[in-house]
Amino acid sequence: MYFIDVQGTLISDADKSPIRGSREFIDYLNSENLPYMVITNNTKKASSNFYNYLTSIGFAFPFERYLDPLMLLESRVSKEAVAAYGAEEFLHTLQTMGYRLDYTSPKTVLIAIKEDFSADEYAQMIDFLLSGAKLVGMHETSIYAKNGRRYPGVGAILKMLEFATSSSYEVVGKPSVAFYSEALTRLQQQEKRASFEQVTIISDDVKGDLGGAKELGMKTLFVTSGKYKTAQEIVPSLAEHLRPDAVLSDMQEVLETLKGEGL
Repeated sequence: MYFIDVQGTLISDADKSPIRGSREFIDYLNSENLPYMVITNNTKKASSNFYNYLTSIGFAFPFERYLDPLMLLESRVSKEAVAAYGAEEFLHTLQTMGYRLDYTSPKTVLIAIKEDFSADEYAQMIDFLLSGAKLVGMHETSIYAKNGRRYPGVGAILKMLEFATSSSYEVVGKPSVAFYSEALTRLQQQEKRASFEQVTIISDDVKGDLGGAKELGMKTLFVTSGKYKTAQEIVPSLAEHLRPDAVLSDMQEVLETLKGEGL
């Protein structure tokens, strides 16, 4: 059984095209009737729009096997008085979902990703948090890759704000227990007895996705087709108990390993 990340794992961070072997891997899971969920930290596009994009470029799986943080947001964050920070697409998506953006007296500071946060935005976030607003991250990615460069991910920004204000934070998407539990519940619609211990999660974010998954008992498979160029960039610095169970280059190698040795 599998949880499969999208950005940097199934599709390229550079141009959003399928990574080598990624469509074939999904096709193989379908042909072998193996349970899986495609789990992504997408926040820029409405869930149905991003799912439709994935199917348009050849990924053949039903919407019931797709999960992103926007699908959990309404159960975790009130729609009233939200100071949201992220890409323009994210802010637009929130408004279409009925969220009322408030940059005067917000109840919640909600962080998604973009590559060009300004010092003034950080200062505004800090003021709101020190005034009592709740801090929530759409996910907890370690780094964000775009245009051949790597930026602090939402997780890094949350840690900075936590240190600056002593505010604790909540996370909607990966690697929160709530998100993984929802993914497991949906996986159980395919296999009733599914448990975290039976799941292998595949991702390019060894800190933001795989660490939390490993603590829940999942087997973790790190692919170096996204945020990190090599395992040596990050794995040696991880605590022993958070290191991935396997490291492979991309989904083609994952597929070949699955067919040859099993995962």
